[in-house]
Amino acid sequence: MYLNKVTILGNLTRDPELKSLPTGTKVATLALATNRTWKDAQGMKKESVEYHNVVAFARQAEVIAQYCKKGASLYIEGRIQTRSWDAADGQKKYRTEIVLENFQFGPKTGGMGDTGTPRASNAPISDQEAPQKDAPADLDTIEYPDEEINLEDIPF
Repeated sequence: MYLNKVTILGNLTRDPELKSLPTGTKVATLALATNRTWKDAQGMKKESVEYHNVVAFARQAEVIAQYCKKGASLYIEGRIQTRSWDAADGQKKYRTEIVLENFQFGPKTGGMGDTGTPRASNAPISDQEAPQKDAPADLDTIEYPDEEINLEDIPF
């Protein structure tokens, strides 16, 4: 049995690039950075960064390109694939990438948009993010109806 599985939680190093194949399938290319920290023999803190090239196809590519921006946190699962091609100068080029199979948006950061980057002042706000005009300022002021609930009225 063989297994080619990658799991990464990292930050986007640039905005995803969305392109289309001749067949019409959407392709997004993105780069994730992961950090590793450790202490050396002298007890000094060291840090290294690894950069990962990721390719997403179809609907996943569209969603990532639409909602993710540079600096956003992204959890991905995929497989490693190395492709090769002949460059214009006649040399053979290689690129190792992670082909995305599944992903989740990373944690949101406070005071920022969903993608971890500040929202432009003219960007639309979704219904969930819009401030509630009728929301009470304090939970103690909420008035609940005095109706009793009849258990037979519950549909389940």
